[in-house]
Amino acid sequence: MSAPSSTSGRELLALLAALALACTEKPAAPPPDLKSAAPQPLAPLDPAEAAFQVAPAAVFGEEPPSKAVRLSFKAGHAKLGEEDFALDAPDAVRALQAKAKEATVLLAAQDDTFLAQAAPALEALDEAGATVWIQHPADARVAFPVLLRDEASFQIWIDEPKLGKVRAIQRADGFELMTKIGKLPGADPNGPTVPVRGGQMDVATLRRGLSRLKDRFPKSDDACLVPSFGTELQAVARALSGFWSAAGDPIFSQVCLVYPRPVPKHPDGGH
Repeated sequence: MSAPSSTSGRELLALLAALALACTEKPAAPPPDLKSAAPQPLAPLDPAEAAFQVAPAAVFGEEPPSKAVRLSFKAGHAKLGEEDFALDAPDAVRALQAKAKEATVLLAAQDDTFLAQAAPALEALDEAGATVWIQHPADARVAFPVLLRDEASFQIWIDEPKLGKVRAIQRADGFELMTKIGKLPGADPNGPTVPVRGGQMDVATLRRGLSRLKDRFPKSDDACLVPSFGTELQAVARALSGFWSAAGDPIFSQVCLVYPRPVPKHPDGGH
């Protein structure tokens, strides 16, 4: 009986040793969770704030450049300085491009001009290498330098292997704030990050959301405003003030404006 008893003792000792070894092994590290790195949802400025109330927002930006050439729009035409260019005439748009070559241009958002209507002029400025500023419609002393990007250039920018890539998508129902790791949620996670309130854009909350994303991605030195193509230029100009935390103090060192390139027309007038 001694041999079987000795064997059972050795087996018991081996089992105890295995259990002790298992307890000392460190558990495998869980995979990284990108969601945990995302900023917290952007709640209203005041938890008791009613949906129709808009917090006041000062107009922040830069002093317009004194030597800039003024560009304005009216009824399908662009006026650069004292010269008028029909935006539906390819020759006129090419002349506008030549006139704006490497110039500093101050774009005045007037009347009911929409981004899609201004697209031929924006493409001409982009191709001309012009330095573009957009003037605030309510305060002529404030303007915003922007880097023009068409949709293809914007996609290349997004695909760069860098963190951040902050962009504000401007729609009729508000702003969607997006980054490489997804959307910054608003008070309503199923709605836009910064919803309109009483039919008005909430620039104060937009400014606060962009500041939060800059804090989250401190090395991100550029951001983009991406308006829907049916957005009025005046609304674009008002939204740009949300990219400044104070007068002369931009949240990001560079802001790009994404515009649609016009669909080229065939000689017979078709597409």
